Amino acid sequence: MSTETKVIQSPLKLGFLGVGWIGKNRMDFLTESGIACAAAVADVSREMAEAAAGDGSSLVFSSLDDLVSYGELDGIVIATPSALHASQAKAALDAGFPVFCQKPLGRNSGEVNEVIKSARERNLLLGVDMSYRFMEPVRIAKKLLGENVLGKVYALDTVFHNAYGPDKEWFYDPELSGGGCVIDLGIHLVDLALWYFDFPEVKEVKSALFCGGERIRGRGGKVEDYASVRMEVQGGVHINLGCSWKLPAGCDAVIGITLYGTEGAMSVKNVNGSFYDFTLEKYRGTSREVLFMPPDPWGGRAIIDWASRLSLSRGYDSSLSEVLLVADVLDAIYNNS
Repeated sequence: MSTETKVIQSPLKLGFLGVGWIGKNRMDFLTESGIACAAAVADVSREMAEAAAGDGSSLVFSSLDDLVSYGELDGIVIATPSALHASQAKAALDAGFPVFCQKPLGRNSGEVNEVIKSARERNLLLGVDMSYRFMEPVRIAKKLLGENVLGKVYALDTVFHNAYGPDKEWFYDPELSGGGCVIDLGIHLVDLALWYFDFPEVKEVKSALFCGGERIRGRGGKVEDYASVRMEVQGGVHINLGCSWKLPAGCDAVIGITLYGTEGAMSVKNVNGSFYDFTLEKYRGTSREVLFMPPDPWGGRAIIDWASRLSLSRGYDSSLSEVLLVADVLDAIYNNS
């Protein structure tokens, strides 16, 4: 396949590798948008692949090799276990296909760098599903931040506490997952915190990781189910980050990101323990103003954004350096625990 930049006619013909809950969810968002069709579906479970293919309009395969060999695709979407992301994304890119991959792109910064290097050298569009950036309240908050409505911002608090834990065994094996709640949930918090400030230099990272209430160090034999992180970035902004699995939170989830400035604060937070519904509020002293209320169907916007860009150009996106910076911070969280 040529790696030259070119316009691709919609609907895009995409291949979907891995059609569990999240892979099928992203596939449905894309096909419903009309910008792409599922030309081929591949999964190690033939039953799941056939169920995802539905009416038979999609070819059904069992592996990435099958998708690559088929060839008649504009791009490949990857939603497989984390341990496979880097190798599969790199293989698809090396075969000449633009790629959209679930997070994390790799289990560590080294793996992430290798995938990005392949995309850059082959001038191919690579996207990563950092979906929380695409929530409307998050985008409104970033716009207002740029308008200096909070004055000088000096602190950010962000949390993602999940009252449940993953239901797949591979999540609990650091060799397969790359880590626990930090790489699963904290990756979104790190990404949002840095994205708000246009990815400044990270000056310092300190962390404490726990498993079952016991302190652990780095990526050892256990994965963390609770993490507390302190970061300082260029400009003197201090970031406090907390994330967890199986926390007795009193609800399904506690998710939020709050910015503190000399002229007030803004907070994006989930509603009634929801994983999907979020508000945006602005605070000044003891008063509050609601700036956004749900509903907001944001879950598929990241992949639709990638597909929209792919329909215009297959070329490499230099903003992938942001994904590598997030991976570097995650490594620092594990290394400095």
